[in-house]
Amino acid sequence: MRKFRYIILLAFLALSCADDSSLSAVPSSSDGQGGSLARFTLAGDYLYTVDNFDLNVFNITNIEDPVKVNTVSIGFDIETLFNYKDYLYIGSQNGMFIYGLDNPEFPVKLSSVEHFTACDPVVANDTNAYVTLHSETFCGNNINVLEVYDVSDVTNPILLNSRNLEHPKGLGLYGNYLFVCDDEIKVFDVTNPEASKLVTSIKRSAFDLIISNDLLIAIGDEGLYQYQLSTEPGETVTATALSEISI
Repeated sequence: MRKFRYIILLAFLALSCADDSSLSAVPSSSDGQGGSLARFTLAGDYLYTVDNFDLNVFNITNIEDPVKVNTVSIGFDIETLFNYKDYLYIGSQNGMFIYGLDNPEFPVKLSSVEHFTACDPVVANDTNAYVTLHSETFCGNNINVLEVYDVSDVTNPILLNSRNLEHPKGLGLYGNYLFVCDDEIKVFDVTNPEASKLVTSIKRSAFDLIISNDLLIAIGDEGLYQYQLSTEPGETVTATALSEISI
């Protein structure tokens, strides 16, 4: 059911970007963009997917005839995959892994961090990785926290801060703001990653989201929700509701 929801979500994002030229929502590259709970990602001419144990690499130069070119063993209980520039951030129930894509067909492990057994989506930018650990019956723990890592040196991630939340799941970055799907969609100012500040929230139940330029799409058990994001000098980020689709 979750995979089906992601297919709908990604298709909806593509349609939104194509159909509404009034939004600055067109992705800045041809790479695919998924939510933080996704198990696949596009980077250049390659599709990367994860299963419970492995990272799978497909060459999609010919989209009508994709070719599997490599399988990399990661570990156990792999859950999520997020790419940023030349790196893959892989979340598992036991930790986070960072792989380099200098050679896109042969991802190389650069580092990893371990944590208590918990479900683990992750997003990142140039200097920091943001991880939510949340309790689920199959994850084996009652931890519900947001962790912030310094990844300016991707070979040596350093934990900067850990913040208790209600039940965090998917998350996404919008400049210096971090959106987290918790009991509502919470928005943190992470200008100082060591001391994030809760600045506003969206009264919506969601388990994952995608942020593409100024477009936010959140997905929950009951529907898809689209918002226009904006910031004004001296003011916090605002999210204006655009549409809602029940599923």
